[in-house]
Amino acid sequence: MTTADLIGKIVQLIGGLAIFAAVIGVLLFLLDRAPKRGKDVWQILGFLAPAMILLSLGLIYPAVRTTLLSFTNRNGEWNGLDNFVWMFTQPDIIQTLVNTVIWVLLVPTVSTVVGLAYAVFIDKSRGEKIYKALVFMPMAISFVGAGVIWKFVYDYRSGGREQIGLLNQIVVWFGGEPVQWLQSNPINTFLLIIVMIWIQTGFAMVVLSAAIKAIPTDQLEAAELDGTNAWQRFTNVTLPGIRGALVVVVTTISIATLKVFDIVRTMTAGNFGTSVIANEMYTQAFRANEPGRGSALALVLFVMVLPIVIYNIRVLKKQREIR
Repeated sequence: MTTADLIGKIVQLIGGLAIFAAVIGVLLFLLDRAPKRGKDVWQILGFLAPAMILLSLGLIYPAVRTTLLSFTNRNGEWNGLDNFVWMFTQPDIIQTLVNTVIWVLLVPTVSTVVGLAYAVFIDKSRGEKIYKALVFMPMAISFVGAGVIWKFVYDYRSGGREQIGLLNQIVVWFGGEPVQWLQSNPINTFLLIIVMIWIQTGFAMVVLSAAIKAIPTDQLEAAELDGTNAWQRFTNVTLPGIRGALVVVVTTISIATLKVFDIVRTMTAGNFGTSVIANEMYTQAFRANEPGRGSALALVLFVMVLPIVIYNIRVLKKQREIR
């Protein structure tokens, strides 16, 4: 690029900025001269416009585009419901859907129960901060990092070689033979689920612990004076007091679980019957060159997430009405 071309580009840029500034100035002038009611409307539109534009480009357009792609084949030709028929008739994909349901049932339930139990038993104990920090620490690790760590835990070595995987080493200590854990279906799916639970339990514990500490102490003291035991105080005072936090924890972990990709991709790449919807969506769209099938899986994933979001909104709305 010559100096003259560079100067021309700079002049064009300055001219474009000047035109943009002039348009904004005219709009502000007209807004200032508008009646108060009209001015309020334009101010609201002005504040909302950037967010609406970004939302349209980053969310609405991709959602519409993905929905349309789900009804096309690899050549972009309309094929109706063929992708969905393929999804619910292929044994491998049905296994993927079943795996996803198992993940969503186990991960939020176990993570929330363990996190809540930990928050209750560790609350106000000596060394509480250290114990909670140890449980929360996995949250600082990426899903890929966690997958690599636990892949070493499940590692298998044959031929009588020394085991570096913790789980197989324990089996050997008890006189057993090492097992190819990540290739053993269906136990491998549950072993992957343990990784997600290990990560999410810290999140559940922190949120629920904060909610428990926010319960007024006079309520617990009044219940104790009434002669209730610890379990009765927990079920009748603590649980109702943290119901909102429980809903947030369960829904947040459920949505994160539905979208799980990194752990499965890192540890098994979806092989040996461990694939989930997010992983299969990536495989179909970018590996098998079937964007229509990948989009159909994405649409099903969206439909699965939607009821959780709606339930969360309804619960929060009811809580707001009570307040």
